[in-house]
Amino acid sequence: MKFNVSRRTRSTALTLALATAGVAQAQGVDWRPFLSVTPVYQGEGDLDGGGDYSAQSAIVRMGVSGDLGHGNRAGVTLNYDYTDYSFSSPVRFGNVAPWNTVQRYGVSVPLSLGLSDGWSVGLAPSFDWFRENGADAGDAFTWGGIVSATKRFDNGNRLGFGMGVFDRIEETSVFPFLLVDWRINDRWRLVNPLPVGPTGPAGLELEYRFDIGWNVGLGAAWRNARFRLSNDGTVPNGIGEERGVPVFLRATHAFGDQMSLNLYAGFVTAGQLRVEDSSGNELSQADFDTAPLFGATFSARF
Repeated sequence: MKFNVSRRTRSTALTLALATAGVAQAQGVDWRPFLSVTPVYQGEGDLDGGGDYSAQSAIVRMGVSGDLGHGNRAGVTLNYDYTDYSFSSPVRFGNVAPWNTVQRYGVSVPLSLGLSDGWSVGLAPSFDWFRENGADAGDAFTWGGIVSATKRFDNGNRLGFGMGVFDRIEETSVFPFLLVDWRINDRWRLVNPLPVGPTGPAGLELEYRFDIGWNVGLGAAWRNARFRLSNDGTVPNGIGEERGVPVFLRATHAFGDQMSLNLYAGFVTAGQLRVEDSSGNELSQADFDTAPLFGATFSARF
């Protein structure tokens, strides 16, 4: 049953992507490709009850976006995440690593429509697979979307609100969020640092711009990754979940209008790991102490 749903929604994702591309082509608008690559290292965090864990990740986003005119925009984004976990004597999980390598891959199709008086509405359906290596793809399907409304003021500032709804592997997640892009003055700006999606709302970041091509920001966000476990692991076809609050300092340098480099340093706090059975019933969990976090993002638009 789950596999049939997955196949149907895969077809829906492709249809939405092709429809978006068709609209842009019909309007005579060229796609603008983009790419971002982000390596991330999360250092050792001591687990409640004994043991510790760390993680190394690579996050890739690529796709196209187009301005359709009259305040309308459309795009297609391909998502890929790779995370390699390392556990040492995790007592709450029977001294055995609850999972090892986890991957996410999927597609989102954002669409924004301009209205009168500076208002715009957005819709961003997404379709993803979150799974440990060795898990069935048909049981690892996550789908849902974001709806939002944003007001653009005469000075260029934007404020908005939205709602995310996702079916996330035996769990439905619903959360409200704020959309902020507010320039306080020529130096200071308040923004959302991360995209809203199936791993949680975007958070907030306070940014300061220097005159030498650099800007820095201090931000925090809520992240929650939920994925299907391997068929041959300690909990076959179970569910793993990692949650926490990344708090970070960011430094960004732009290389012209098309490329930028972002450097991150910070920590993850209020963290928790948990394991559930295949139906979503909790089997074990462990909080983890504050863990260091480092990363870098290279972004390019063509």
